Amino acid sequence: MRAVLTVIGQDKVGIVAGVSATLAELNFNIVDMSQTIMQQNFTMMLMCEMPQNKVDFEQVRARLNELGSRLGVQIRIQREEIFDAMHKI
Repeated sequence: MRAVLTVIGQDKVGIVAGVSATLAELNFNIVDMSQTIMQQNFTMMLMCEMPQNKVDFEQVRARLNELGSRLGVQIRIQREEIFDAMHKI
């Protein structure tokens, strides 16, 4: 199962490191990543594979929200199928 993760905020040192380290601790595998910085604004989108065992998605979301607060960015995560359904016309 896959998830789409977005990170948005002011650019600063440690955002990519913090997000990738937290995903590694949660046993999420990053399969694709794109990031851009435009005039001090940082954006990143990740496609992740979730671990095979049962994942408490709300605990993952809470952990990422806490990380976002520490880093000063907004982190959102959605299951891939929900992300895809929301972006179909």
